[in-house]
Amino acid sequence: MLTLFRNLFSPPRHMILLVAAAWIGLTLAEKRAERHGISKDELNNITFYGLLAFVIGGRISFVLQNISIFLKSPSGIISINPDIFDPIGAAAVAFIVALIYGQRRNLSLWHTLDALTPFFSILTIGIGLSHLAAGTAFGKETSLPWGIDLWNAARHPTQIYETLASLLIFGLLWFQKQSPRPGILFLTFSALTAASHLFIEAFRGDSVFIFDSLNRNQIIAWVILATSFLALELRFKKTKNTG
Repeated sequence: MLTLFRNLFSPPRHMILLVAAAWIGLTLAEKRAERHGISKDELNNITFYGLLAFVIGGRISFVLQNISIFLKSPSGIISINPDIFDPIGAAAVAFIVALIYGQRRNLSLWHTLDALTPFFSILTIGIGLSHLAAGTAFGKETSLPWGIDLWNAARHPTQIYETLASLLIFGLLWFQKQSPRPGILFLTFSALTAASHLFIEAFRGDSVFIFDSLNRNQIIAWVILATSFLALELRFKKTKNTG
């Protein structure tokens, strides 16, 4: 029982970093929400429901993928262990819930995504810092002078690469002149983030490979990058034709 209360009231450092990043990101998003035609209340609501769906959806997705284990020990479903979580499933559920909320409230998809871009951007910075704090998403072994000692070896500081790339992307987008074309801000963020992960993934030491040769995260990044470029082209064409 003592361990349970200690875990509840002393969350891991990487979780604290993620919560702090979410709060900062939402605060910054609120400052520019109205310029994208989204009220602060609507921004807060869609963020709240999206984050709630992210947390619950990630746990449910993990449980469903490992259902045989949890059938033997059902109490593990409500465990406070943060590792019982599927980030891809969580993101999918959060997107669906946010999309449904936006449709019911008649919110413009592109305006909403642009308004949420500062939130997403700061959150990616927080993810990089949380990886550093937890020692996850670590790099390959290296002899370079800026390598960090982790897991009994000097490794590429891929968590720092990730954080610096996210900081640079945030700076570029935050100080960029607002585009009159809805969706351009978010799609630019998506393309830049995917491109940075394509580069950083080459230095990761914990990558997951498909068929022993295809890097799963790089495949995902390529798909996001290609989709972002296609959507950018369509957005430019549509606004040009309507203009």
